[in-house]
Amino acid sequence: QVQLVESGGGLVQAGGSLRLSCAASGRTFSMYVIGWFRQAPGKEREGVSCMRRTDGSTYYESSVKTRFTISSDNAKNTVYLQIDSLKPEDTAIYYCAAVRSCGSYGGTYYYSPADYWGQGTQVTVSS
Repeated sequence: QVQLVESGGGLVQAGGSLRLSCAASGRTFSMYVIGWFRQAPGKEREGVSCMRRTDGSTYYESSVKTRFTISSDNAKNTVYLQIDSLKPEDTAIYYCAAVRSCGSYGGTYYYSPADYWGQGTQVTVSS
């Protein structure tokens, strides 16, 4: 079992920044890669970034990689998503999830289906 708790969402103006946190725990946590996903109103959930804790490799969906930064504090079992230059289209519920693999192939970001999800944190960007 893996437990994931997101925090850090909120209402911000366009151009602002937020740092989302995902605190992870559980007996099998070390088996997984932590990924960030988002679901905008009326749209399907999409993966935006992930980080391999074993080697620190980071991966991003192409549309966000200039503004999103994923990082981790392994001592706290926490993964962060820094979002800069927020746009109204970033408005979504942001989730972290435990996935078995992620990476980039031919320039395309990929990730395996998530085994565990957090409850999500709302990010709303006003114009």
